[in-house]
Amino acid sequence: MLETYRNLAAIGYSWEDHNTEEHFRSSRRHGRHEKSHIEEKPSEFTQCGKVFAYQSHPQGHKQIHTAEKPYECKQCGKSFACQSGLQQHKRTHHGEKSYECNQCDKAFALRCHLRRHQRIHTVEKPYKCNQCGKFFAQSNHFVRHKRTHTGEKPYECNQCDKTFACQTSLLYHKRTHSGEKLYGCSECGKAFVLQSYLQIHKRTHTGEKPFECDQCDKAFAQNSHLLTHKRIHTGEKPFGCDQCDKAFAQNSQLLTHKRTHTGEKPYECKQCGKAFASNSNLQVHKKMHTGEKPYECKQCGKSFGYHSGLQKHKRTHTGEKPYECNQCDKAFACQTSLLNHKRTHSDEKPYECSECGKAFVLHRYLQIHKRTHTREKPFQCDQCDKAFARNTLLLKHKGIHTGQKAYGCKQCGKAFANHSNLQVHKRTHTGEKPYECKQCGKAFGCHSGLQYHKRTQHIQERNPMTVINVI
Repeated sequence: MLETYRNLAAIGYSWEDHNTEEHFRSSRRHGRHEKSHIEEKPSEFTQCGKVFAYQSHPQGHKQIHTAEKPYECKQCGKSFACQSGLQQHKRTHHGEKSYECNQCDKAFALRCHLRRHQRIHTVEKPYKCNQCGKFFAQSNHFVRHKRTHTGEKPYECNQCDKTFACQTSLLYHKRTHSGEKLYGCSECGKAFVLQSYLQIHKRTHTGEKPFECDQCDKAFAQNSHLLTHKRIHTGEKPFGCDQCDKAFAQNSQLLTHKRTHTGEKPYECKQCGKAFASNSNLQVHKKMHTGEKPYECKQCGKSFGYHSGLQKHKRTHTGEKPYECNQCDKAFACQTSLLNHKRTHSDEKPYECSECGKAFVLHRYLQIHKRTHTREKPFQCDQCDKAFARNTLLLKHKGIHTGQKAYGCKQCGKAFANHSNLQVHKRTHTGEKPYECKQCGKAFGCHSGLQYHKRTQHIQERNPMTVINVI
């Protein structure tokens, strides 16, 4: 068409009021637009069979297969397959956001991002899944969702052959190989692979917990934590073990549980070589070596390695017992104590000693019991070298040296070095005697009183040949 204009000019035609170059460009755009209506796609890419309406597009598409990225950002070195991608990226450096939402004034660097955002206000979700009926506001989210039904994972890592349903997941995964962490916290310097991880981390500094439970008003920093928490109310346990039918509220709990069947302990302490089935147990163990206890009780000064440990301890001062048994209404300060207690109703004792056959409700009770066979006493006092089979006994013993009595009776003011002694003392006020002798029915306020009674009063019933001399 440009050649036609030039021929007309050669024979004397005047174009004072026309811009021939601009008219030519406009004509090209019109030609491309017409092709979109008639669906003419003359250019085909031979590698994957995809066809294009314009001659230039196959060249840009080719770079998807070759991974060629010739356009590099001079500020950060990031590369792009097409120039438009580079231009859009540059806006992230100088903060240009020229596309503003007319409903909430939020601004975006790209027009497509604005359009996507505007669907939040209109609640427009034009993409419907014909398998489950779920609707989506964005086409790429819809395509990604479809793969949850088909199981398709077309994006494969070239380093470990792991596959992913979406390309962004693959890009994030590749950073685990390269160690690349682009997003750094301005307060503590900690770096993260994803910006979303950084945003979650920042809440540890601000204390922000935007996700609140509508049943108990408990709040969380992450939405995933809220969803997991809600299962406490619903009792939902969607993750079931295929070996023992035990079910869990979280997939991570199921994976940890499965290791009880396989015996796998992938988390090893570098200092002593002890191995654990879960990373959280390893982290708790490490603090035994470092002695780190950053969480201190303001009432008695006792310190703890974990925040959860401090929260449990605080209940010994307040007397709060939020976990109640639905069979006997007995209440407990922590959930694990409730779960352990429930086994007293079911008589379940899954942990058995291989030497004497005695069974226990808890695994740690079995470990403590085993020391009666091995005579092992791993907990040693640093002041008098006395050793104990249990850490609780060592802590009680240390009270002899310090003279500290942090647990006081509210009724009479008497103080004790450990909480268990306080509980036994309280029964002198209440008259409670929970330990009953099965032979004569006599009851006692503490377990040791019952044991002493059995040894002194019923010894002849167990061994008739035994004679007790009474002077």
